[in-house]
Amino acid sequence: MIFESHAHYDDEAFNDDRDELLNSMTEHGIEYVVNVGASLASTATTVQLVKKYSFMYGAIGVHPNETKELNENNYEWLKQQCKQDKIVAIGEIGLDYYWDEPDKEIQIKWFKRQLELAKEARLPIIIHSRDAAKDTLSIMKEEKAQELNGVIHCFSYSKDMAREYLNMGYYLGIGGFVTFSNAKKLKEVVEYVPVENMLLETDSPYLSPVPNRGKRNSSLNIPYIAKAIAAIKNIDYDEIINITNNNARKLFNIR
Repeated sequence: MIFESHAHYDDEAFNDDRDELLNSMTEHGIEYVVNVGASLASTATTVQLVKKYSFMYGAIGVHPNETKELNENNYEWLKQQCKQDKIVAIGEIGLDYYWDEPDKEIQIKWFKRQLELAKEARLPIIIHSRDAAKDTLSIMKEEKAQELNGVIHCFSYSKDMAREYLNMGYYLGIGGFVTFSNAKKLKEVVEYVPVENMLLETDSPYLSPVPNRGKRNSSLNIPYIAKAIAAIKNIDYDEIINITNNNARKLFNIR
């Protein structure tokens, strides 16, 4: 059975068929899904989703591009959400320098604060890092994030950067990008990294793998990702599924 470690089923892309799709997960071999907050609003809807679906767990947090909405009052609200049932991680949090807003200083401030939140809640973290490799790693080391454990979502950096995170005990989230013909660097990382340090993810509704690239993504596409990893590493598909399932259970403390 597949463990989907990162999806956004609260997204409006699922408004027309959310219940139908999610109710079909088990019959399609999806055992668990972690729905990941990316804003205050999506954190709230994530909390509601995990109450409704027995196979779904949640992560609460504010994506770096949404950190301008944070203040001390709603940060306290985030703290309270950590105590909700079936919340298993803080995320997705981190840095994103692809866009000019919000300012780097704002992103860094709330990245550090949400790392503090994870320490207080004793929860692992889901890290978003885009065009911010150096700052993300240096802040995580400065804040002693190796004490937290977690996953680098949608990993897109070099093999050397992968090694840094492996040395910190982190998992790498591998998604649909690994199926793209221009994903040479990621394929080199997948070849290098042990399966014991990988999680399967889709980032649904984004980043659909080949052959569904450009369409709305869902957890039902994970077999394409797992098959691509299996081919790169010359490992049996079922072994990829089983090991990554165990990895996710361990990280998110799901027995």
